[in-house]
Amino acid sequence: MTIKDNEHVDLATPSGPMRTYIFRPTAPGKYPGLLLYSEIFQVTGPIRRAAAMLAGHGFVVAVPEIYHEFEPAGTVLAYDQAGADRGNTLKTTKELAGYDDDARAVLAFLKTHEACTGRLGTVGICIGGHLAFRAAMNPEVLAATCFYATDVHKRGLGKGMNDNSLDRIPEIKGELLMLWGRQDPHVPLEGRQKFHAALNAAGTNFTWHEFNGAHAFMRDEGARYDPELALQCYALTLALFRRKLGEGDLRATATGSAKTKH
Repeated sequence: MTIKDNEHVDLATPSGPMRTYIFRPTAPGKYPGLLLYSEIFQVTGPIRRAAAMLAGHGFVVAVPEIYHEFEPAGTVLAYDQAGADRGNTLKTTKELAGYDDDARAVLAFLKTHEACTGRLGTVGICIGGHLAFRAAMNPEVLAATCFYATDVHKRGLGKGMNDNSLDRIPEIKGELLMLWGRQDPHVPLEGRQKFHAALNAAGTNFTWHEFNGAHAFMRDEGARYDPELALQCYALTLALFRRKLGEGDLRATATGSAKTKH
């Protein structure tokens, strides 16, 4: 379906206004909501195209600027060494609580958006995968897709680099889809194994896929992009969100006689 991709709002957070971009179907009606988290470079061309793809499959997608406290609204960091250095610096300058405050602000916005059904999911890439994972700790999140979520295994998110994401896994009540590149140096085998064991120990409802791909294999720009893997991962993502955020995975309502007949 065709979409609207020229809307934005500045959401209030404890650390100041947060520019958030909205992508949604043009057709009237109500659609499930997705909070999409970017890489450290903020809302780049590849992130906008990912948001547009999701919106075109029938979702209201909200994409916040994760470093709104530090950069002017509309700032996009370049996919170069300077951009990476700036993004990585801000990743551990921002207070951990600030990331959580931001998540609650976007989820509350989606919950009451006129085009949203109120059924919510989260999705993110790289640091965004970690942020989508943390956002799934909010009880209203029914499903989350995390693409090569960085720093979870080493507790490296936020100021002080001592996050509690692994400890808070039991708070996640929705279903997770975890997607990884086996050739990703940012999340090595031992890191993935640590994360996998923690999810199992908590009894989390999750699916886990590892692919032969490098870090950033989803980014449709640059030498590491793998279109075939990206297509497979988008298919898995859409299947999860359609099932968990649509009407098909709701608890059945009993009808007719309460007595069982054989």
